Parts: sequence; structure tokens; C-alpha cells
Amino acid sequence: MSAQESNTTATEQKQEVAELATQVEDIVLDAEGKPLSKKALKKLEKEREKEQKRIEREAREAAERAAREASEVDCAKENYGKAPINMSQVQSGTKWTEVKDLSAELAGQTVHVQARVQGSRPTGSKMCFLVLREGSATAQGLLVVDNETISKQMVKFANSISSESLVSLVAKVVVPSEPIKSCTVGDVELHVSRLFVISQVAVTLPFSIDSASWSTLDYERDPTLNRVLLHTRLNNRVVDLRTTANNAIFKLQAAVSQLFREYLTNEKFTEIHTPKIISAASEGGANVFRVDYFKRNAFLAQSPQLFKQMCIAADFGKVYEIAPVFRAENSQTHRHLTEYVGLDLECAFREHYHEVMNMIGDMFIYIFKNLEKRWAFELATVRKQYPSEPILVGDKPLKLEFKDAVALLRKHGEEMEDFGDFTTKLEKTLGRLVREEYGTDFYMVDKFPLAVRPFYTMPDPENPMYSNSYDFFLRGEEIMSGAQRIHDAGMLRERIAACGVPVDDLIEYIKAFEYGCPPHAGGGVGLERVVMFYLGLDDIRYSSLFPRDPTRLEP
Repeated sequence: MSAQESNTTATEQKQEVAELATQVEDIVLDAEGKPLSKKALKKLEKEREKEQKRIEREAREAAERAAREASEVDCAKENYGKAPINMSQVQSGTKWTEVKDLSAELAGQTVHVQARVQGSRPTGSKMCFLVLREGSATAQGLLVVDNETISKQMVKFANSISSESLVSLVAKVVVPSEPIKSCTVGDVELHVSRLFVISQVAVTLPFSIDSASWSTLDYERDPTLNRVLLHTRLNNRVVDLRTTANNAIFKLQAAVSQLFREYLTNEKFTEIHTPKIISAASEGGANVFRVDYFKRNAFLAQSPQLFKQMCIAADFGKVYEIAPVFRAENSQTHRHLTEYVGLDLECAFREHYHEVMNMIGDMFIYIFKNLEKRWAFELATVRKQYPSEPILVGDKPLKLEFKDAVALLRKHGEEMEDFGDFTTKLEKTLGRLVREEYGTDFYMVDKFPLAVRPFYTMPDPENPMYSNSYDFFLRGEEIMSGAQRIHDAGMLRERIAACGVPVDDLIEYIKAFEYGCPPHAGGGVGLERVVMFYLGLDDIRYSSLFPRDPTRLEP
């Protein structure tokens, strides 16, 4: 056979194979893998024709609808759209109204508002509801076609705005027929007349704000609700912080700092700012971050303790600081962080360290009372998602001595050493017992064992096994630790040696007391811990803006 004949035969064989493959593809099999009968094939063909006609009809109707909409005059085309990027091109002098300030007093007025679109809900093609959010406040927006200022196209545009996009709008404040229970502003709604997107969300959100806002009660009512875990929240903290509860939590955190500063300023304290890069561990021990400092070892400050005391020796009298604190504790607990905000104070006294201890107690009462009075909206917002009872607190804090607290625990079956320290479990048990017996969630424990306190703590003059030191507790957990400090250079050297702290690292600190220093006391409190316990949150990471713990360095 010639080469030409061989090629022709091969080509014919390929064609036959292709035709056979086409025939096989056209064979329709039933559920058992057998070819369909002619009757079944005919029925299938009719169904295919019917489906094809449906597709063609829907496509035709869509095209007609699009053509009809395109031919319709958009009476509102100047009233909506995507605004150009704000590059500070103009300054119009517009008076803007914040969502939280909307009320029935503004009924009938036209307002200018900027907010995020938390969600939209169309009702047919002529009406659309928007949930507008700014900070901790939400309000309902409404667009209704009127063929004058609101068109179908504008309603369609409003419904197409992606969740969490920022919008600028003009609206009339209207009192609805019934209160709007789904928004924090329930007595009015906004009838929108102009709507422009000023920053659009162009990616898929890691979770919806709605799902991140469910409360424990919501989950109890409907266990199928999507639960956003803490790990997921922290990995996407910018989105998580947008919930109304989180926004309120950090307004309350700022309020605690404000009230701390407010009270101490009224008490004639001076605010100071101490170094955070230091040459020696300020608290002693190994829980300190070491850093390279120009070919020398340095450390991140575990507290401003030494510098506070040096300022007292420098005759500042009363000082406080709000600043970061670093603790290299490998603690994976609900209440520990490796970096937190410390609220620290130090104060010279005339006769007894209780002058300072009692003043600190009054300061906390001032903070707690004013939070309930001046930040009631934020507290209500947080408690809606994280339900908790307001703390029980009187006009003066309860004071227990350490040995009395131990006796109370033992009375109720708990075991504890005379000169040990409270474990977390014992702290919580003590808090429950104090609440039951004394009707308060806030109290102080005085005269801790000297062995469990830092080297600069003044021993008790009557029993050297104890010390002039105290802790403050809220809802059964410690929020502040403090004491009278040793202000005599000789005694300080003895205590440093007894605690095994290298004296060479503390030369400058000791020198301050060699120049003479008044008796003084103070304390330090973790801001995040106060907020956590006050609000009844179950993890300190909820009250830390961008938490740092042994496993988290980002975001």
C-alpha cells in the first residue's frame, strides 16, 4: 500500500471515530445508565424546547425592561451617584448632623448626614430602606419613588450600595407611625432626597456587621445564627471595631482615662511622662522584654514605678501617668496581655499610707458613678450585645484586711495559706462571698504578705510578715495593686538584697532616696482590665483596641 493510500485510510478512520463519538454523546441515558426509549426522548425534547423558550422569553423581557428604563427620563439623575474622590477640592460650609443627634426635635427639618450603609432592604421597585450607622448610633433611611426628586433608578442605586460603604446624604427628618426598634435612633427616620457614595466597599467583607453584633440572648433564641469567633474578629479588627458595641466599648475606655485624669487633676496631681526604654527591669524578675539598644541591653518598662517614686523624691508631691506597660508573661488567660495601658499614680502623704489608699478608693467610686451618669448611652449599647448587671457599689469602698479575707474564704470551705497569694479562682470566690455578705462588687484588701509583693514595698511595722500594701477588686478580680513604698535608702538596699534583685541595676533609683524623700504610696491599674470587669466582658481582648498577647502581634 502506498503512503498516500495509508494516509487516506487513517483519515477515514478518524472521521468514523468522530462520527461514532458524536452518536454516543447524543445517546441519553436514564437513571440506571440505559438509553432512553423513543417516547422518553420525545418527552425530553419537549422539555428542552420549553426551557429554551423560557430562557429566550426572559432575555427578551429583560432587554425590553432595560430599553424601557433607558427610555424613561431619570428625574433624579442629579441626586445620586458615586461622588468624586475627596481631595479637599471645596469647603462648602455645610452643617452636618451626627446620627446620634437625630431626634423628634428635628422633625420636618432637612439635614446633611454622612454614615455607613450597614444594610439595605428593597420593597418592590419603588421603595428602599437603608440602615445608616455612624459610630455607636444607627438610624433608618427611606427612599420612595415620587417622580420628582426620587426615581426608580435612584431607588435601584440605593439598593445596590454594598454594605459598609460610606455615603453622604440629604434627608428630611420624619417621625414614623411606630418607633423603629431595629435602630438606636427609633423616634425618627430619614426620608432621603440626595444620596452619594463617598467611599465604596469593593471587596467581600470577612463577616457582616449584623452577624458580629448578635448578643448571647440572640444565640439562645436562634442557635443557627452565624457566630463570629474572637479569633476571627481580632484577625479582622478594623471591621470588628465598627459594631456599635465595640465603638461604645472604646468610648467608655476613653471615658475611664478621662475620669481618672479629671479626678486626679482636681486633687492637684501633676501628669508625667516617663521613659519606656530603661536600663534595668523596673519590677525585677524575668517577665521583661529585652531589646538591643546601640550594642547595649535595654528593657521595655514593666511599669513607671521607679520614675514615679523619683518624681516624689524630686518634690512633685502627687503624680500620675497614662501610658503603655509591657509584661513578658507567657500567660494565655482571659485577663492577661503583654502590652496594656497603665493608669499609674504616686502620692506623698503626711502620716499614714491609708491617706492615699482611701483617696484611690474614692477615685474609683467617682469613675464608676460618672460612667453610669455621663455615658449611659454607651453603657446601654454595650449591654445590649454583652448583657451584664450594673456593678453594686456604695458611696465608700469596702475595706478588708488580708487575714480577714483569708478567714472568709476558709469559713466557706476554701483552703489558703496564711502568707500566700490569691489565685484567680480564690479571687472570684472572694468576690462572690463579698457580694453576698456585704452587697458590693467593689472592695479593697489591705495588708498583703510581704513575700508576695515587690522589693520596694514597705513592711508592716507591727508584723513584718505583712506589708503596707493593698489591692482593689471589681466583680471578684483584681484591678489595681498598690502600696506604701520604701523611701529610706538603707532599708531599700536591704530589701533589694533580700529579694535577690541586682543592686547595680538600681543605683540611680537608690540615689534618689539618698537625697531625702517623703513617705509616699501609690498604685497601678490596667485600663483594659477595669473596662473588662466593669462591663462584665469575658475576655480582656474585647477591651483592648489591638491586643498583644504571647501569640498575637498583628494587626
